[in-house]
Amino acid sequence: MARICVYGAGAIGCYLGGRLLAEGADLGFVGRSRSADELAEQGLTLTDLHGRRWRVAPAGIAFATGPEGAATADLVLVTVKSTATGTVAAELAQVLRPGAVVVSFQNGLGHAETLRAALPDRTVLAGMVPFNVVSPGPGAFHQASAGRLVVAEDAALAPFLPAFATAGLPLEQHRDMLAVQWAKLLLNLNNAVNALADRPLREELSLRAYRRCLALAQAEALALLDETGLRPARLTPLPARWIPRLLDTPDWLFARLAARMLAIDPTARSSMSDDLAAGRPSEIDWINGEVVGLAARHGRKAPVNARLVALIHAAEASTERPVWSGAALLAELEAARQFPGGDSVVAARPAAEARPHREDERH
Repeated sequence: MARICVYGAGAIGCYLGGRLLAEGADLGFVGRSRSADELAEQGLTLTDLHGRRWRVAPAGIAFATGPEGAATADLVLVTVKSTATGTVAAELAQVLRPGAVVVSFQNGLGHAETLRAALPDRTVLAGMVPFNVVSPGPGAFHQASAGRLVVAEDAALAPFLPAFATAGLPLEQHRDMLAVQWAKLLLNLNNAVNALADRPLREELSLRAYRRCLALAQAEALALLDETGLRPARLTPLPARWIPRLLDTPDWLFARLAARMLAIDPTARSSMSDDLAAGRPSEIDWINGEVVGLAARHGRKAPVNARLVALIHAAEASTERPVWSGAALLAELEAARQFPGGDSVVAARPAAEARPHREDERH
C-alpha cells in the first residue's frame, strides 16, 4: 500500500488526512507539537454538510513534528499556509525520496512552482480544495461546503487514486491547473470581505452590500485576466464572468438564483476570518495580493483588491479587530476604484471612527 503524508495539520490537512485514514489509508501527519498533542488526546472526528460522520481514534494516528515524518512517503499532500511554502520546500528537500509525488493543496498561485524548484527528481503537482473546512472543537473538523478535489493531470497519480475514491474524495484531474487556480482565487476574493465583515459566510453572502464588495473585486480581477488572455475554469454552475452580475442582484433574487452558493454551514467563516480572530498572519498577499501583482506586471492597477489587502493588513496590526458594515466597506472600495491614487479612507480616520458599526443591509 502506498504511504501518504499530510504535511500541515490545520483544518484542511486534518480533514483530508482524517477522511483517508478512516477508510484504511496508510497515512501520517507532519505538523506542530500543539496539533500532535490535540490529536493524541482527542483523535479525529470528521463531519460534512450532508450529516455524515467519521471517527479516527488517537491510536490510529501517526504524527511527526519534524520533516522526517515524510521520509518514507510515496505521496505528500502539502496543506500548510502560503507563508510556509518556502520553509516546507527546504524541509522536504532534505528527506523526501526520489520519485515521490507532492501535491500542493494550498490557496493562491505559484506554490507548486516553489516546491518544484526545491525538489528535483520528484513529481510536484498543483491541486485545489474547493470546499471550506471549519474546526468546531479540538480534534473536530467539518466540511462546510461542497466540491471535488482537483489536481493537475499526471500518470504518477495512478497508484493513489483508489485511496481517494474509497475515502469519498475522488481526485478530478485537470490539464490546465492555472485556469482552475484562478477560478478558485476569484471565489476566494470573498475571504477578505468575510474577514472584515466578521460574520458567518452564509449571512455575509445573504447581504447585497457585502456581495457588491466581492463583485467589485472579482470584476477588477476578471478585467485583468481578459487582458492576459487567461480564461478561468468553470467551477460553478455559472461562468466566472457572470458571477459579479449575480452578486449584484437584490437579496430575494440572489437567494433564489444562487441557492448552491448559499449551501454553506450557517456557522462557517472564511479561513482569513479565523486567522484574524486567532491573531495569525493571513494569506491576503496570496489571494487579493495576486490580483495586485498581476496588475503590476502588466502596467495596470488593481485599486479595489489593493485596498482590501491594506485593510486586512491594518486589521492584522490592530489590537482591536475592525468590523465593517457592508455599506461602509462598499463605500471604501468604491472610493478606491474612483480615486486609485488616493489614501485609504480607513488610514485617514481616527481609530474609533475606523471601526464602522454592524448593521443589517437588507436591500
